[in-house]
Amino acid sequence: MNNFHFKAVASDGQLRTGTIHAETERWVAQELRRQGLTPVYVGSEPKKSFELKLPSFSGARRRDVLFFTQELSTLLNAGVPVDRALTIASELTERPAFRLLVLDILRVLKGGKSLADSLATHPEFFSDLFVNMVRAGEASGSLATVFERLSEFERTRDDLRSYIVTSMAYPSLLILVGTASILVLMNFVVPRFASVFEQSRIAMPLPTKILLESSKFLQTYGWMILTALVGGALAMYTYVRTLPGRLWWDTLRLRIPLLGDALRKAETARFARAMGTLVSNSVPLVQSIAIAGATLNNRRISGTLNAVALGVKRGEGIATPLKRAGQFPPLAAHLLAVGEETGRLDSMFIRMADIYEADTRAAIRRFTSLFEPLVILVMGLIVGVLILSMLLAIVSMNDVAV
Repeated sequence: MNNFHFKAVASDGQLRTGTIHAETERWVAQELRRQGLTPVYVGSEPKKSFELKLPSFSGARRRDVLFFTQELSTLLNAGVPVDRALTIASELTERPAFRLLVLDILRVLKGGKSLADSLATHPEFFSDLFVNMVRAGEASGSLATVFERLSEFERTRDDLRSYIVTSMAYPSLLILVGTASILVLMNFVVPRFASVFEQSRIAMPLPTKILLESSKFLQTYGWMILTALVGGALAMYTYVRTLPGRLWWDTLRLRIPLLGDALRKAETARFARAMGTLVSNSVPLVQSIAIAGATLNNRRISGTLNAVALGVKRGEGIATPLKRAGQFPPLAAHLLAVGEETGRLDSMFIRMADIYEADTRAAIRRFTSLFEPLVILVMGLIVGVLILSMLLAIVSMNDVAV
């Protein structure tokens, strides 16, 4: 028999701690459940504080939120009460850190807060869009429907993000492998070849001479070039984290041929999906624009939404101010104008999201279909020039021997 320390959440939302003399941790957990407590920690050593150690990268957070939203949608649509649904969701969560987060949400909920306010205590996981949707669902008594829509929103957004990342992985790998191959040739192969050539004491062809001098320069000043590149990258990273720097960078990305078009369509799809989800749950239009704008990654586009919101306040609707903003594709304003005329603005936003998500995939395919051959061609030319320069030297050595 051993002493086991525990932390558990009571039905009133309070955190209880103590020690139980038992044989196993499992027995302690079962005993706590029999007492109406939700175990948070059971172990031989005391846990000093109830801290949430959150996942350190955004990909894990997105997957956790997506799974959590899907589980709550299923449970609430099956008629399970909110507190019981959260308890079940915590048990189904595989990541221990996120399980603690769900239990903390349950603790706040049982302390008298609404579900929306409980979720809002963790803004690093649940966005304003998510919280306001839940708040609207609680007010209208349609929480199960709201979580179903949020589940679809999170899944669609995750699918689009995954498609973009996957599509850009192969071109990035090509650049990495090609650059590494060139550096290996210049730093290891060419210097050995140069020593053999210098011993022959014959006149070097001009391409070979240029190649050898480039290799020497890279060996002598390579560390300085690397330091300058790293320093420049850090300076750029620091500048981009400032508001003017981020605005400059986002504007620059939109001007890149093909890629800029894909990014603009992706942001349009993200904005439309968020707006459709919010408007369909009766969130006021001006508030919806502010919340949806916060979900965008591009500051140049999101910055124009303040003017769009002002236009809505003036009674101009949303189609005209959006067209005047000049940052969204022309079709977007026409679709919203039709939505306003027919009184189906919510469904038109969803339709608009579907259109631009498909267009984003097509634009990414066009970009990668041109970018991949271009990378292969450039890398092939560089490696070909290096090999040709060495072959010229070999041929000249054979001519002297003859």
